[in-house]
Amino acid sequence: MSNATLVLLITAAILAQVAVFGLFGWLRQRAQLRVLERRGEGGAGGAVRMVGKPEQDQGLDPAPVAQAPAWPGHREFVVQRRVIEDGNGAVCSFYLSPADGQPLPTYRPGQYLTFKLEVPDPTGGPPKTLVRCYSLSDRPRTDCYRVSIKRVPPPPGRPDLPAGVVSNHFHDQLKEGSRVWARAPSGHFFLTQDSALPVVLIGGGIGITPLLSILNTMSDRADPREVWLFYGVRNGAERIMSEHLKTLSEGQPGFHLHCCYAVPDPDDLLGRDYQQQGYVDLALLQRTLDFRRHEFYVCGPPAMMESLVPALAAQGVPAADIHYESFGPASLNTRAVHVSTTRANTSVVRFSRSGKTVSWDGAAASLLDLAEGQGIVVDSGCRAGSCGTCQTRIESGAVTYSQAPDADLKPGHCLLCISTPTTDLTLTL
Repeated sequence: MSNATLVLLITAAILAQVAVFGLFGWLRQRAQLRVLERRGEGGAGGAVRMVGKPEQDQGLDPAPVAQAPAWPGHREFVVQRRVIEDGNGAVCSFYLSPADGQPLPTYRPGQYLTFKLEVPDPTGGPPKTLVRCYSLSDRPRTDCYRVSIKRVPPPPGRPDLPAGVVSNHFHDQLKEGSRVWARAPSGHFFLTQDSALPVVLIGGGIGITPLLSILNTMSDRADPREVWLFYGVRNGAERIMSEHLKTLSEGQPGFHLHCCYAVPDPDDLLGRDYQQQGYVDLALLQRTLDFRRHEFYVCGPPAMMESLVPALAAQGVPAADIHYESFGPASLNTRAVHVSTTRANTSVVRFSRSGKTVSWDGAAASLLDLAEGQGIVVDSGCRAGSCGTCQTRIESGAVTYSQAPDADLKPGHCLLCISTPTTDLTLTL
């Protein structure tokens, strides 16, 4: 074989190899684009715009329809087991089995259950029906669900104020064999199944519960993605499921655990029990994570949510890569980061029953926040569009939702917690 022929053969082999790699690269890019299209990247921040349905003669669009629940209404569950999860005895896991004995449907890890409970009135009056949402804290199983609930004490320095009614009811009244009623799992905070991005879970206090569901699901399914868990608590006594997290971190090379203690106890040892003194913040994430693109899941108290979520967005993390769950006041400013700048208008909101009128300028995150800011008392539970407690009649006007409601809407009503006005609006409040 001549040298010229040999050179031609080598050149042909190299060109063939380049073509094969080019074809694989093109196919991989197409697959990634399909994933991004399914996740809604490149759109308007992933927000879902929907219009509420007041009375039919007002000529407004139909109410949005959320994904059908796994079962209609409420289903009865039996408490099979209780487990205290922290050193203070403030967090208890409740293992709930269906009373009808039928297999439970799966759910998206990160979602929650909506409970309806008859709670005795401490003043001796008739029992009150209360609705609360609690995150599922384990991977989906067919025989039971698990929720891990923190007992809520009176506010700091105010022992005269009442403690959390429903959380204390769970801790004090629900024993093994007790029965509760719950709606099917729901919620818009859950693990993206078809993403290949490494996952960053950030939990503060009891906000770790939906992240445990995500973490346990990924472990059970041998998900190949790398996972970082940044978990912030005051000290080791507040940390829940320590042994379980330790076992996962020691047995799975792709799982990286970083615990932050704000005020460590003398027995808490740096490097053994926690990796940093202080709080989970942007600086810690920048020091720990590499420069790859990550998918963030954040759930915690108001201070964490209101600082960390906007900080991630300010650092250029795409909105589609930031998922967050917040309860109570934590929902106020974080939702406004993504929503209020595009939905601010000069609508006028009238509260007919209280006789108050206020201009809508986008400063409030929702109509519920606007009403509370005017001193109007509104019954509310999940503040996430699931429980339906804040459902209010629309007398005139229209609203838009930040996400599809999970609760069943009565005709002519809206959910204040996830809605903002699109026109001048009159509410029966």
